[in-house]
Amino acid sequence: MNTLLSADFKGFPHRQKPIEAHDVAAMGWNVLAGDLPWPLAVLKQSALAHNVEWMQRFVRERGIDLAPHGKTTMSSQLFRRQLDAGAWGLTFATVAQARVGVVAGARRILIANQVLGDEDLAGIQALKAQHPDLRLVFLVDSIAQLHLIERWFSAHKSGSAFEVLLEVGVSGGRCGCRSHPEALELAHALHASVAVRLVGIECYEGLAAKGQTDSDAAYAQALMDRVDRLAQDLDQQGLFEAEEVLVSAGGSAIFDLVAGRLKPSLSKPVRGLLRSGCYITHDHGQYRRMLTAVGQRCECDDTLQPALEVWTCVQSRPEPGLAILTAGRRDVSYDLEMPIPFARAGLHERAPRGIPSSWKITGLNDQHAYLRWDPEEEALAPTVGERVGLGISHPCTTFDKWPWMPVVDDSYRVVDAILTRF
Repeated sequence: MNTLLSADFKGFPHRQKPIEAHDVAAMGWNVLAGDLPWPLAVLKQSALAHNVEWMQRFVRERGIDLAPHGKTTMSSQLFRRQLDAGAWGLTFATVAQARVGVVAGARRILIANQVLGDEDLAGIQALKAQHPDLRLVFLVDSIAQLHLIERWFSAHKSGSAFEVLLEVGVSGGRCGCRSHPEALELAHALHASVAVRLVGIECYEGLAAKGQTDSDAAYAQALMDRVDRLAQDLDQQGLFEAEEVLVSAGGSAIFDLVAGRLKPSLSKPVRGLLRSGCYITHDHGQYRRMLTAVGQRCECDDTLQPALEVWTCVQSRPEPGLAILTAGRRDVSYDLEMPIPFARAGLHERAPRGIPSSWKITGLNDQHAYLRWDPEEEALAPTVGERVGLGISHPCTTFDKWPWMPVVDDSYRVVDAILTRF
């Protein structure tokens, strides 16, 4: 796997010769010393370590396992951190993503999505042939999808049957069976097919999360009640084709409300798999708000910490009350809300400090951000050349904008680096 960094990557020093990612710590770079160009996305080493340990402890205390969603970061270096910390395996959304996980060393992979295309089915069989110790499971939610899988399997007559989970869905949501009779009919068809082996059940609760415990808890309970009832029926009818049944759920918003429901009492052992992905970096917006409620429900003194920051600088003060920053849609998440200013550092300052509460990003262009503030705080306004730290909301859509990110200590000294494979 190529781990070479060069000036072809944004955020990398323009005059630096290419180096291996594992050599960046020896360069002595410091983000706030201006050793790297702006804008720059960075990962805080201490927060990463805290988050990986926190989530692994969370699942361990509940007797379940973690298969974190790799689409969040698509970074082999971060996958290794998660696996080395004890993750059961990794989750992905596509076969192409799963291949990156396999190269990173994962040997248990869940594709939390429907697979049905000929090339994707062939790709899975090729991965399994190349790696005999690989276990790869994907989702099925319709007999129409099953027929496509059977057609491919019959035509090629190679490889073992595909392991699949039956997906339970919700009205107005994404994929998944909408009713119990529909799920039962599909389960019988899966059991009768030579192309697949039904090894468990999956659902996803995250789209309806609001960060309000009463409504979120009621929604999650209703969904997991359906999963439990289906698991009981499939077990009693002998439709599971595995010695151990997999039951999986869990986004990054209300994962605590499904974690305790992933091990229904069946005649076979059950492995509960939580798929949260954004936990590894957390954020300053959407998930920070959601985790406030999680912390209250878990009675946790601390939960997850924001590890992903995008540092930029003021390039212009074209009019009163407005500063233009050197970061835009090409650099930072904006699908859920605007970036969130959280710190500043003057041109010659090596440590970040707080900002006035009125600072706010009000708009983004491709390469520019519009920072505004309360006119009464003009004396505290930023100056041209000053650095501004931006928090993000939804890490998935910041990672895919950066081919690499430096990992920094709490003094913003570069101590490591990760690459992404989107």
